[in-house]
Amino acid sequence: MKKRLLPLFIFLFTACAEKGFDAQIWLTDPSGEILFQEQEKISFVKKTFSGPVIEINPDMRYQEMDGFGFTLTQGSAKHLLGMTAESRADLLQELFGDREKDIRINYLRLSIAASDLNDTVFSYHDLQEGEEDPDLTKFDLGPDRQDVIPVLKEIMAINPDIKLMGSPWSPPAWMKDNKDTRGGKLLPQNYDAYALYFVKYIQQMAEEGFEIDAVTVQNEPLHPGNNPSLLMLPEEQADFIKNHLGPKFEEFGIKTKIIIYDHNADRPDYPISILDDPESKKYIDGSAFHLYGGNIEALSEVHRAHPDKNLYFTEQWIGSPGDLSGDLAWHTKNLIIGASRNWAKTVLEWNLSSAPDLKPFTDRGGCSLCLGAVTIKINSVYRNPAYYIVAHASKFVDAGSLRIETNEPEGLANVAFLRPDGKIVLIVLNEGKGAKEFSLKHGDKFGEYTLNQGAVATFVLLI
Repeated sequence: MKKRLLPLFIFLFTACAEKGFDAQIWLTDPSGEILFQEQEKISFVKKTFSGPVIEINPDMRYQEMDGFGFTLTQGSAKHLLGMTAESRADLLQELFGDREKDIRINYLRLSIAASDLNDTVFSYHDLQEGEEDPDLTKFDLGPDRQDVIPVLKEIMAINPDIKLMGSPWSPPAWMKDNKDTRGGKLLPQNYDAYALYFVKYIQQMAEEGFEIDAVTVQNEPLHPGNNPSLLMLPEEQADFIKNHLGPKFEEFGIKTKIIIYDHNADRPDYPISILDDPESKKYIDGSAFHLYGGNIEALSEVHRAHPDKNLYFTEQWIGSPGDLSGDLAWHTKNLIIGASRNWAKTVLEWNLSSAPDLKPFTDRGGCSLCLGAVTIKINSVYRNPAYYIVAHASKFVDAGSLRIETNEPEGLANVAFLRPDGKIVLIVLNEGKGAKEFSLKHGDKFGEYTLNQGAVATFVLLI
């Protein structure tokens, strides 16, 4: 019996191999008013193709991805809490859920105390003048218990595996030389207290049910003009980590990753100089970047200098009112594709939601033009450019996916990932002039597609 079935099995296997496989496609095409919509599948078959070809090589693998997402600010939380419970549940499900229509955000950045998109500036340990509390016994998550934490619990109920990163905009004012929330420097005599501040944050968040996967030492340490903010030079950050934060994490058994820099790509020397110090480096997981200055390729410069350390992309804003065609192309090219191709394990936009009036934001330096992924007006939701930009990756690239090798034909910026389930995800932007017909190649199979100028497509290869 087995001898009679074997030729049939070989025939069926060969027929399937010859037949090839399909790829699902999701498209955003501003010129065609197509907003992240599923298209007809394309088939991969053996054939010849004379046009540009994107070759996918899953055998050449790079960094493991942690996720794609946004920052959950106090403002975002307040907008969500202003909705009815039913409307909020529907929106959070769409953003963080795993249904067919959901976009599956799997990474969130949180501000440690206030960011510049808060109603007011606060820390978790504000003291009156002359008051002392060196052991931080009065530390408390405070205002976050009223908005960020309740919303985060609803998000975690939808996606308990979401990863969380915390970033401070400023230490408590009493720890700084100018005693102000804006600018100034952390006093050296308070380095140890501020290290304990991070420990207390991680511990109290754990008591609320949240595991903080990573913290950055300081948001935008070279931008003291924001409110809140802090000027922290690289030698100061290195000293703080190697002599205070790292040892304090060891003392309390904290496993949260320590990430340095968290600022623009125009200063790769900042993280490199810290990592060049072996006593600092031993405590550091990696470096984080924004792109309000410099070029995204600077991330690879840091990778080449310290290939054993990770890279993260943690923030980029879109200014109101937004321009889908321009924003989609720039952010997809530089962040979703560019940051990933330059070793970033995360790509995070700023921030999750906004209100029609773009409030709240702090005085003396808060962002008055920051547009969220969605705009919330009571129970109405408007999806902004960042929603579609991130959705093209977050919906399909699971945590644990590996970036894999592809070439980039002229005008066809792209990046590909191998998911843990074995499927391949390819994101392509047509940044050329006019529509482009091209082919995707995997193994000896080709799949053809035409993409309009400025359009973005995500392909999921059903191998």
